[in-house]
Amino acid sequence: MLKKDILINEGASIKDALKKLDKSAEKVLLVVDEKRHLLGTMTDGDVRRCILTGKHLGDGIGEVYHKKPIHIKKKDFSQEVVKKIIVGKRIALVPIVDEGNKIIDFVTRDELLLEGKIEPLITDKLDIPVVIMAGGEGTRLDPFTRILPKPLIPIDDKPIVEIVIEEFKRQGLSKYYLTLNHKSGMIEAYFDGIDKDYEIKFIRENTFLGTAGSLRLLEKEIGSIFLVSNCDVIVKTDFGEALNFHKEQRALLTILSPIQHYKIPYGVVEFKQGGEVKTIIEKPEYTFTVNAGIYVLSKESLQFMPERSRFDMTDLIRALIEHDKKVVMYPVNECDYIDIGQWDKYQKTVSSLKSRMR
Repeated sequence: MLKKDILINEGASIKDALKKLDKSAEKVLLVVDEKRHLLGTMTDGDVRRCILTGKHLGDGIGEVYHKKPIHIKKKDFSQEVVKKIIVGKRIALVPIVDEGNKIIDFVTRDELLLEGKIEPLITDKLDIPVVIMAGGEGTRLDPFTRILPKPLIPIDDKPIVEIVIEEFKRQGLSKYYLTLNHKSGMIEAYFDGIDKDYEIKFIRENTFLGTAGSLRLLEKEIGSIFLVSNCDVIVKTDFGEALNFHKEQRALLTILSPIQHYKIPYGVVEFKQGGEVKTIIEKPEYTFTVNAGIYVLSKESLQFMPERSRFDMTDLIRALIEHDKKVVMYPVNECDYIDIGQWDKYQKTVSSLKSRMR
């Protein structure tokens, strides 16, 4: 019995692969036939690329997965051999097969890291700033935010905004701007009172400027490309890849878009004019890409915003599209997106976040 279910049948759909990746929290699936013979591997990056090329989520994975997977025979297995493969090939997982090419087990990079047998991958430093929008009133979390500003909501022994920063730090990002308004003094006092190995600057709004308006306050000092993030969401993705995608597309704004699956718990009635029922679809499931509140922006996009006026990110996106400027989306796995913006999600997110951020 495998320690995690990361096997997927060769006849599965891209949507099936997405859901399997979300449930397993691994970045790789092993493609097998009915008898569990190894046919190939499929990564979350493979899924992302096929979505961006216009493939339908209902399409099969046959043209997507890698047909020549790196693997090791059971008779050749040793920790040193696996370590050499994972480090040398810079891959996340090595499947172990028997003499008939049937999956027996697998070893992951994360397992070797936890056991101290390998060092973390050295991530190239991303020399761009991150703007964290931390000035909102946090009305969705009332009455908690009557006392604490939303960025200081605790998860274990740290506030959410510090956890957000730590996720960016893991990928070499070291310069941050926090736009502040509601209870800004408390936020500044918190960061003044902790040890930091990154640069942080506070930008204060005089009035509430929405989810994008305060970006104009940074226009004279921000770089040509920068990241923008809400203070209460975490997206665990490769920001270097997202940045490269933004540049390749020559976009002014890239939305990091988690793929969300929703199952309606009822039969959905489809009917004609006059009420005649056409059919009933039993508990249909829909898949959407959503706006998570994390973006890559080019400085040129700020020209389409008013000065010192309330302006939301959705307003900026509409303005860019209306002026025929390129706005693109970069898909992210559902399991790599965490949102604690509402009380009914908070308790569930606390335990989820603790396990996923390890």
